[in-house]
Amino acid sequence: MTAVTKKAENPIAHLSPEDIEELGNKLDAIRQDILESRGEADAAYIRRMIKTQRYLELGSRAVLLGSVFPPAFVAGTIGLSISKILDNMEIGHNILHGQWDWMRDPKIHSSVWEWDNATPSEAWKHSHNQIHHTYTNILGKDNDLGYGIMRVDEGQRWAPGHLGQPLWNFINACFFEYGIAAYDLDLGRHLKLPKEKRPESFEKGLAATLRKIRKQATKDYVVHPLLSLPTGSFASTLAANFIANVVRNLWSHSVIMCGHFPEGVETFEKAAIADDETRGEWYLRQMLGSANISGSKAMHVMTGNLSHQIEHHLFPDLPSNRYAEVAPKVRALFDEYGLTYCSRPLVPQVYSAWHKVVRLSLPNGWLETTNAKNLPQQLGVLWKIVRADKRKRRVMLRLLERHANNQSKDLVAAA
Repeated sequence: MTAVTKKAENPIAHLSPEDIEELGNKLDAIRQDILESRGEADAAYIRRMIKTQRYLELGSRAVLLGSVFPPAFVAGTIGLSISKILDNMEIGHNILHGQWDWMRDPKIHSSVWEWDNATPSEAWKHSHNQIHHTYTNILGKDNDLGYGIMRVDEGQRWAPGHLGQPLWNFINACFFEYGIAAYDLDLGRHLKLPKEKRPESFEKGLAATLRKIRKQATKDYVVHPLLSLPTGSFASTLAANFIANVVRNLWSHSVIMCGHFPEGVETFEKAAIADDETRGEWYLRQMLGSANISGSKAMHVMTGNLSHQIEHHLFPDLPSNRYAEVAPKVRALFDEYGLTYCSRPLVPQVYSAWHKVVRLSLPNGWLETTNAKNLPQQLGVLWKIVRADKRKRRVMLRLLERHANNQSKDLVAAA
């Protein structure tokens, strides 16, 4: 990954300040075209999507009343999983971005919408809309970059604890909504403070989040299973709700990983971002700091159109159903300005993101210098690095990285 300013070949070095501002003006024009063409067809789309999701959820929960029978269990679980994905991705996420506020519909507005998720809407809007989308992929500013539990850039110092990040990431994927809730609260940092030093805003946020979790858990794990008691379906309904939540979490985690963490997505150093960053510079950072998933229209809907993550980061307040329309225009600008449009099908993109998680769980250069023949020796080297004190570890890490760089140069020379 490596921050762009530290790369041997900076992918934006060929762009002048004038080029960047010209690019920004062209993107502004694309955005304005969509703003001016929003209308009844767009409003009908989101209303139809909400109606579909609600009917699907009601129908699935009705089927689960008889979930003691395997066909009902399977059908109800699948339907409930899809309804929860739609609620989070294409409906909740996008409404909370303010994409549909222009409709002036008091029931479909970012100021009043609440979703089937552990995080209260207001907390999520602050951490996601205001922080993540403003400081996209700036190391030390964008907390979404690894969610504070992963090393996601070669420039971040490696520590032995990073060896466990593939496991932490998998656990986070299974219970993603709770991980996001903890992240939105900045839970780790605040819990390290003495109780009397924690800000009042944290205590209020924690109380609101716990209320939301209790409400969601009561609905899924108490009310609906109890409604299934007369048919003897309590346990199966309970299991179906748990499975649906895990499926929703795994799916949303995969989509987010594909949009932010695969190979080819750039990161930025905080010191390299000007305090007076221009609109064009902000656009450029969004273009390079995101990745897309190619696929069918159904897949785009199921991802909340975050399969168009590049377009979403450029235009987070545009209706999600219009991203497919602007994507070819955005891609043409990438080509025009000599930039790489990072897009792959779902499976390769998921693989790429997980490959990076595993690769960066190890010290820089370890994988590059490891093969089947020297694996036992390399595991010994890794063990010595883990056991070393901090000072000696830094020296060993520098030597390992230097060895990997020399090997790379030798391969280039031999070619």
